[in-house]
Amino acid sequence: MSLVDLFYSVATGSHRRRALLTPIGLVFFAGLLLLLVVVAKYVDAWLGLPALMVGHSGLFVGLGLTGVGILLWGSCIAFFLRARGTPVPFNPPRELVTVGPYARTRNPMLTGMFVILFGLGVLLHSAALVFFVTPAFIVANVIELRLVEEPELERRFGVVYTEYRRQVPMFVPGFRFRPGEGASAN
Repeated sequence: MSLVDLFYSVATGSHRRRALLTPIGLVFFAGLLLLLVVVAKYVDAWLGLPALMVGHSGLFVGLGLTGVGILLWGSCIAFFLRARGTPVPFNPPRELVTVGPYARTRNPMLTGMFVILFGLGVLLHSAALVFFVTPAFIVANVIELRLVEEPELERRFGVVYTEYRRQVPMFVPGFRFRPGEGASAN
């Protein structure tokens, strides 16, 4: 069974199974984020990287980024809950959410998480979190989205998702590669 098949069977399966898997998904994701921060601090020490943005400017920029990321992330969760789903891929909304931040980007919850990680990198003065770990996490998410989540969503929602994907960028509103410019469209 492929990951696409697994996620599809769980996402379209019984409410009981989805409800049981939701806390597991939450713990896994929270643990992964904590692991990213810890790994980044070890990489900083191991490579002897200088502290990033020490002082008031770092505090201001870090808190600002973290706050914006939390607001975006939280608003996305609210839209998912209104659609009677959760942000955990095992228990998604039954309908495609295309309103609020989802009208401007297909993955605003992840965009918020990336901004939070950049903000935490600045707050923790971690060059590794800002320049290595978070960008690697973004790349890993793009790969997962392309190989697992988007095919599963296309299978579940059909042409509605295909059209949404064609019209709405993956992460950053207004940032799209145009066909014919040397890269494929989002």
